[in-house]
Amino acid sequence: MISVVPVHLVNHPLVHDALIELRDVRTAPPAFRRAANRISVLLAAEALRDVPTAPARVTTPLGPAEGLVVRGDVVVVPVLRAGLGMLDAVLELLPAARVGHIGLQRDEATAIASRYYSKLPPKVADSYVLMIDPMLATGGSAVAAIDLLKQAGARVIRMICIVAAPEGVALVDRQHPEIAIYTPVVDRHLDAQKYIVPGLGDFGDRLYGTE
Repeated sequence: MISVVPVHLVNHPLVHDALIELRDVRTAPPAFRRAANRISVLLAAEALRDVPTAPARVTTPLGPAEGLVVRGDVVVVPVLRAGLGMLDAVLELLPAARVGHIGLQRDEATAIASRYYSKLPPKVADSYVLMIDPMLATGGSAVAAIDLLKQAGARVIRMICIVAAPEGVALVDRQHPEIAIYTPVVDRHLDAQKYIVPGLGDFGDRLYGTE
């Protein structure tokens, strides 16, 4: 059973409008990038619902106003290379966020992820870490990235992905059951090549036109 995992299915109609455009094989890279940006902004907004805030008071042209401002240190960590396609969208919401990068290469024969790059900001123990990776397929890359974040001291980690597979969700459940995953959909299964079905193909290739 995968229901134990805190998977937050994001059902906003604009999310699913963007998702269907990303799925469509006819969507060319320029339109694919725009749709990826749209869906990433919305997913990030959902994942940041519990970001730490503090009361604030400002003066408008007509008088004082009270509200909330983000006070927690937010660190955004894209999993390379595909996660870079979501980074700008998240930074539109939080321009002050710090950014780390984790590079993982999946072996096409074994589907095992190996690290080739990792650069994280210092002092992430008290940070709100948002990990971004568009495809949660086998879950190997997600688990490896979460391992690295925890080794660096991260304690509060959220993950956003555009499409997830049951196999990937189940692996995250086994290895890191406390990690909240924000996604619009959990698809049917992985095929023999470990691609999500129906999925949307290779996100990085479609984003950068390298198919």
